[in-house]
Amino acid sequence: MGKLFGSNGVRGVANKDFNIELVTRLAAACGTILGKEIAVGRDFRTTSPLFRNAAVAGLLSVGCNVHDFGVLPTPALQHSVRRLRLSGGLMITASHNPPRFNGVKVMASDGVEIPKRLEEKVEELTLSGDFEAVEWDKVGKVTYAEVLTHYIDAVLSHVDVGGIKKAGFKVSIDPGNGTSTLAAPTVAQRLGCSVYTVNSEPDGRFPGRESEPRPDNLEALRALVKATSSDLGVAFDGDADRSMFTDEYGEVLWGDRIIAIVAKDYTKRHPGSRLVTPVSSSKVITDVIVEGGGSVLLTKVGSVEISRAMVEHRIDLGGEETGGILYGPHQPVRDGCMALALILDIMQRRGKSLGALDNELPKYYQAKDRVQCPNDIKPRVLESLVARVKAPHIDRKDGVKIFFDDNNWILFRPSGTEPIFRLYAEADTQARADELVATNKRLIEETVAKLEHARVTG
Repeated sequence: MGKLFGSNGVRGVANKDFNIELVTRLAAACGTILGKEIAVGRDFRTTSPLFRNAAVAGLLSVGCNVHDFGVLPTPALQHSVRRLRLSGGLMITASHNPPRFNGVKVMASDGVEIPKRLEEKVEELTLSGDFEAVEWDKVGKVTYAEVLTHYIDAVLSHVDVGGIKKAGFKVSIDPGNGTSTLAAPTVAQRLGCSVYTVNSEPDGRFPGRESEPRPDNLEALRALVKATSSDLGVAFDGDADRSMFTDEYGEVLWGDRIIAIVAKDYTKRHPGSRLVTPVSSSKVITDVIVEGGGSVLLTKVGSVEISRAMVEHRIDLGGEETGGILYGPHQPVRDGCMALALILDIMQRRGKSLGALDNELPKYYQAKDRVQCPNDIKPRVLESLVARVKAPHIDRKDGVKIFFDDNNWILFRPSGTEPIFRLYAEADTQARADELVATNKRLIEETVAKLEHARVTG
């Protein structure tokens, strides 16, 4: 086994590099380190029941009591761990990855994914296997509970339910065949919305679209918004912690702009607030926070980095461009249903459509892409790229971010969850953003090909 934890949990191809033995050992290590009362949940992936059973076996073997919450969104598991004061939680999910993948997200007692120092301890113990199985009469017990109702109640407690009901919004929802189908339509209905859905049949093969909601795979949602004259559309990833929105015209808004809408509203009501966001985020977020008298704390890419920074610095708002809103008054983790409720709340209080709220923001243009890259050569690819880059300002907080001026930059970084390099660019024009991505994509592809060739012939 190599390094286990990526930027968000442990993931791999089911029954290959992510297998029963690994999950059992990982669960036993988590139970040994985190404590004896552990929650377990899972998504709809076809292999999730298999790995749920492996995780439960590992936990029971070291004397843990398992609180099985069944199939549910990751944020619902996280909320329940904290509400019930459990020692931690294991969510069997590969989030937005393709259906052949699966994984485990590990939560601490506060419901937030464990910090790096605990990841290292869990990883070390998993690899060493130095945990002790308990005697037969000390094996833990499994109990079952329904927690979705409490979670949905908690989401609704942070918005003006009556005001949203009076607005009478129409909402189109695309769960992407994932776990949001268990919660998002209910949240919208309890807010008095007329709800229309697509890809709402639970199916871990994700037949409707890829699990990761992106502008290029949301055509069905966009069409539904237009056909029903919905006020907005929202799509979720496989475990419902991320959400991507369309406005009333079916135009997809990058996650940065949804964060900026939430941040602008929040800083108006809480002047001087801080926000946590990664280096991949648009300058539009910084613009609205500074305008509201607040400040921005930049982190590495990854929701765990944002969550833990929010906890450490007692910051109530965070967000990432892939569609993650972290609302501290609810819980400092990505939560797609909370994001939906917040956007509806802002729309009703401001009396403006989502498109109008977006038009109030400064305009920048983004381009994003990816390049396939084997995990084992990512470090060498990155160092080779750094050696070839010439720019007046380079930030190496996470990958390589190259600034050409205040509004034009590109970031390329190795994914912590997939065998790819991700590229993010922002510029004053779409043509410039596209050019930055295209040029640097070729550079990465050439570097990967060169290193793979050297590995084969060497």
